[in-house]
Amino acid sequence: MIVISDTTPIISLLKANHLELLEKLYGNVLIPEAVYQELTSNPAYEKEAEIVKMAKFLSSVTVENKKTVRALRNVTGLDIGESEALILYDEQKEDLLLIDERKGRNVAKQRKVKYIGTAGILMLAYDLGLMEQAEIKNCMNAMLESQIRLDTKICNLILKHAGIDVS
Repeated sequence: MIVISDTTPIISLLKANHLELLEKLYGNVLIPEAVYQELTSNPAYEKEAEIVKMAKFLSSVTVENKKTVRALRNVTGLDIGESEALILYDEQKEDLLLIDERKGRNVAKQRKVKYIGTAGILMLAYDLGLMEQAEIKNCMNAMLESQIRLDTKICNLILKHAGIDVS
């Protein structure tokens, strides 16, 4: 299965030192040029940029219909990376979009795009035996320490899914 990703799931997994989950779960992951630029040109992600550049399973792809990207941005208020990811999903007729931001997920839902976020990726990795309870907990802690915004309900959902007591 080939999937398309927005920026946040990649950054979240990078900060948790588990970017390899994308390759293990999905093989090749396509990222629109805008997402690639966000990941590799932002000074805040300098260390992560090198990892992204070296990751053979991440492939930067050009979105053909730039007009549609602009229109989507104007109508929805999404950023360029999210907009390109949604349009690339349509252009490539892919199976899955990785996206975390609530606004982007709402637009994806309206467009009948099949999507999953970082939380879903972690739960799937746990279900498939790619991560153990301790790794899930460490992953969550690493993301929180890296200022990845995680809703408390989502954190508890992931921990409960892995059988970790959240009381």
